[in-house]
Amino acid sequence: MYAVLDIETTGGKFNEEGITEIAIYKFDGHEIVDQFISLINPEREIQPFVVNLTGINNKMLRNAPKFYEVAKRIVEITEDCVIVAHNSSFDYRILKTEFKRLGFPFKRKTLCTVELSKQLIPDMPSYSLGKLTRNLGIAISDRHRADGDAKATVKLFKMLLNKDLKKEIIKSSIKIEHRPKIASNLRTIIEELPTETGVYYIHNEAGDIIYIGKSNNIKKRITQHFTGTNSKSKKIQANVNSVTFERTGSELVALLKESEEIKKNKPILNRALKRNNFSYALYQFIDKNGYVNLKIDSAYKKERPITTFTNRQSAISFINYAVETFELCQKLTGLERTKSSCFNYGISECGGACILEESSEDYNSRVNGFVDLYSYENKNMLIIDRGRYVDEKSVVVIENGVFKGLGFFDLNHQINNKDVLLSLITPMTDNRDNKHIIQSYVRRHKKRLKIISF
Repeated sequence: MYAVLDIETTGGKFNEEGITEIAIYKFDGHEIVDQFISLINPEREIQPFVVNLTGINNKMLRNAPKFYEVAKRIVEITEDCVIVAHNSSFDYRILKTEFKRLGFPFKRKTLCTVELSKQLIPDMPSYSLGKLTRNLGIAISDRHRADGDAKATVKLFKMLLNKDLKKEIIKSSIKIEHRPKIASNLRTIIEELPTETGVYYIHNEAGDIIYIGKSNNIKKRITQHFTGTNSKSKKIQANVNSVTFERTGSELVALLKESEEIKKNKPILNRALKRNNFSYALYQFIDKNGYVNLKIDSAYKKERPITTFTNRQSAISFINYAVETFELCQKLTGLERTKSSCFNYGISECGGACILEESSEDYNSRVNGFVDLYSYENKNMLIIDRGRYVDEKSVVVIENGVFKGLGFFDLNHQINNKDVLLSLITPMTDNRDNKHIIQSYVRRHKKRLKIISF
């Protein structure tokens, strides 16, 4: 659990400042579950430059509560939480100073979104909250006021959690929460999980991730792990201490994150992704008569495939679909081996490319139309799918035929501006596994997905 906060102060000498406004959002990694926002009477004068910056003046604070009157609420909302702030060393120092004046020791773990941003979003022109959020397309209102800055920090932190493929943020917070051992109380874990699509992370008592998986129903999948009798399920049941998760909304995003994060984290209970998961591929070649032929073959040939499949039957089904939809020849797609015309020619469903009756130019134009539709070779495209929330969408970015990464957006301008788009996404590896995942998913869900060329 996190307490994302922002504090405005009077300014002045080091450790003599007073708080004028505070905003705290209790954030579970997915949504805000509690909040506290208040002006505070600092019982001292506000520096003139601070008044000009924040708009908060002494008259506004005359009837505001003093710090000792809100201290209990601050303790309660931040208890068992990691404090998250943009330049957290400042906000945490100010809080500790105020509590010290009351004779109360205030101690919390902290995370700084400035430091995290520098690690996870390198090469930004500035890491000040205003400029960073502007460059990332994050809307911010009431700049230099506690509530506006805290809300923007929540949005930034949510993005950073998504970009943290190694899960260092989650692992560090799991370690400090010191949850009691719950291997004998697995039902408690299950009750806290959503029935939504996403990626889940099973942790041991030390906070280490021992298993990563994805599901369209996280609660149901974890229940299966906890009630299963196979070797993997028993190991999970024996070692689990907690389960964290990330909603993705989109199954495509979940599949890609699962694949990438297993490779980066190498959880002890995950089997390595087997290369033969995608053992068949569709290739093209031009025969001696100038016709483009399609063929199904091993996925490990040196040629670049059009797309890949988990088994031969899936590949054959896809070719049959192509023959019917694009009026292709069964012989030239490898479905029939014959020295004469194909079966479809005899029932007037093939133009006769198999016996040179249809010109190669006409036939090849249809084959190339099919290939272009299902291959993203040299393409710039955005694959838009469901997001985590009703007003959000997910985006997978392909640039020059290379998978660049994925992210989420809620404003169209965030994907219309290429620089903003590329800063929003979590960079990922353009490898064989991810290419297969994308192509396979697009084949199955093309009618529902929105694909934009850029």
